[in-house]
Amino acid sequence: MTEIPALENVLVASIGPVATITLNRPEQRNPLSVGMLHDLITAFKWCQGNDGVRVVVLTGAGDRSFSAGADLSSFDSSIPEVDRHRGRHAFVDLFLLMGELGKPIVGRINGHALAGGFGLAASCDLLVAVDTATFATPEINVGVWPMMIQAVLARNLPRKVLLEMAMLGERWTAMQMQTLGFVNRVVPRDQLDTAVGEMTEKLAKKSAAVMRLGRNSFYQSQDTDFAPALDYLYDELLKVAMTEDAKEGVLAFFEKREPDFKGR
Repeated sequence: MTEIPALENVLVASIGPVATITLNRPEQRNPLSVGMLHDLITAFKWCQGNDGVRVVVLTGAGDRSFSAGADLSSFDSSIPEVDRHRGRHAFVDLFLLMGELGKPIVGRINGHALAGGFGLAASCDLLVAVDTATFATPEINVGVWPMMIQAVLARNLPRKVLLEMAMLGERWTAMQMQTLGFVNRVVPRDQLDTAVGEMTEKLAKKSAAVMRLGRNSFYQSQDTDFAPALDYLYDELLKVAMTEDAKEGVLAFFEKREPDFKGR
C-alpha cells in the first residue's frame, strides 16, 4: 500500500481493509472550500488505487457538523466570476469519482449535513447517522439554488421531497430521512462508531471483485432506459459469473462453509 497522503483539510487513516476520510475543519463546520474539495479528491483517488482498501468511511471531524456545505467565500464578489465558477467544478469531479470508486463508501454522519455537505452524504452508498443530525438544502434562504448537488439528490430522494427541501430550505431530522430511505441507520452518538464498524466489517468480507462489478453496474445503469439497462446488466452478469470469487462462493455454499474470497 502506498503512503497515506498528508493533506491540509482532510485526514486519511487506514486500519486493515477500511480507510477513513475525515473532513478536518471542525471549527468552521467542515466547509467544502476549493481546498477541501481537492483534498477529498486526492484522498478518494488514494483509496481507489490501493487494493488493500476494500471499504471507505467518510466522516467529519467534531460532533457538530458532518459538513455545513460550500464555503460562502466562493461567492465573494472580489473574485472574478469565471474563476469562482471554475473552482466549483471540483464538485463535479468529486461526485463522479465517488460514483466510479469501485469500492463501497459508508457515510458516518456525525452531525449536520447541509447544502453541499448534504450532497456529499448523498454520494455515499450507505449512511449511518447520529440521531441529532439534520439534513437540508438552505441555499434558497440566501438567494442561491443547490445546483451542484441537485442531480445527486434527485437520485436519492422522492421528487416532491426534494422540491420541498430545495424550495423551503428547512431542516429535516435523521429519523425523517431514514423514513424516506435516505439514511440506513440512525443511532445515538455513543453507538455511532459501533454501528459503522459493524457495517464496514460485513462489507469488507464480501468479494472485492464482485463488489466492484456490482457497484459499477448499479451507477452505470441508473440513468439508462429499461430495455438497454436489462441488456447491459445481462452482459455484466457474465463478468460476475466468470470471477474466481463467484465460483468460490458457489462451492462454499454447497460445502456449507464460509467463502474465501481473493478479490479475483
